[in-house]
Amino acid sequence: MPGDNKDLLQHPRRNLGTRYRSQARKFIKLATLDDSRFTDNIKWAEQSARQAILYDFTDENNWRCLAEIKLILSDYDGLLAVLEDLFSILGRDPEQLEQLKGVEFQQLGLELLEAAITRDPLNPDIWWDRVTSGSDGAESLEEFVERCSRLDFRDSRANIVFGRRIERIRDSGQVELFIKLAHNLLAHRPQNHELWLELGRLYERMNKSDEAWLCYDHVQSLRPQTKVRDDFLARLTGKMDGTKIGSWSRPTAAKRQEFLDQMVSLASRVSKTEEVVISSEPDVQESEPMSNRLDRLLEQGDFSEAFFVARRLVAEGEDWAVDYMNKARHGFD
Repeated sequence: MPGDNKDLLQHPRRNLGTRYRSQARKFIKLATLDDSRFTDNIKWAEQSARQAILYDFTDENNWRCLAEIKLILSDYDGLLAVLEDLFSILGRDPEQLEQLKGVEFQQLGLELLEAAITRDPLNPDIWWDRVTSGSDGAESLEEFVERCSRLDFRDSRANIVFGRRIERIRDSGQVELFIKLAHNLLAHRPQNHELWLELGRLYERMNKSDEAWLCYDHVQSLRPQTKVRDDFLARLTGKMDGTKIGSWSRPTAAKRQEFLDQMVSLASRVSKTEEVVISSEPDVQESEPMSNRLDRLLEQGDFSEAFFVARRLVAEGEDWAVDYMNKARHGFD
């Protein structure tokens, strides 16, 4: 499936990233040694450096390599684009983006890159060590949580980087905080099926069957071939091991609507339009105005909010909203 291939490409592949960066370094050296072939060699260096970031955007050295090439070429607009792309991966923090205004990139471009990486390491282990060390200039966990409330995680790479960070929080035993931050990431990018699956497994271990089923149901709606929701139901009914665990029924419509309402509220934080409110009271006239709201969300690129709004309507039995849910899903890509 094309979407699956795109998802695979977004996941860091360190070996390929390192290989292309080494190739870029080789061409940089050749360019400095042979003026007659400088243009060709530096072009190959830049292309290889771009490939290094494409395959592994979590390696800070790949970003340094491309930025250095931009300086060699005196391509300061290109260096600005590199920094903007890096800041997209770091959640498009308004404070970081503000730093790009009026900067002399010839003198301070690399310094700004290093400052961003030092403050926000792409390696989750280095980031966690800084958070827990309490060293000078390090961000505290409380500050990180507060910052997450205003960051933009719609970029799939940002979702991966911050997803790995909150895994460190989970592994430290702070499960409830992990759940809160995971919901925030998923509200921005609901097609992150791996995080939904991890959240479902966590809920299952906590014996929260309704919440686990909702997560698994979402995964299976995104990737029907996985059957994780069906497998979970089989485990609950004892079909996998022949042991009757106990009676359980799917979450009620009210439970599902409450869950989706929470996701709509989170997604609306980065919405470009006004918050979409769905009345819990039945109204035969509701489908037309709600379709207009969904059209507006899709036109303005608010795909996450449109997805959860449409999914909420589908859960209420409004089958016409399935098309909107699919349109929002395609908009993610």
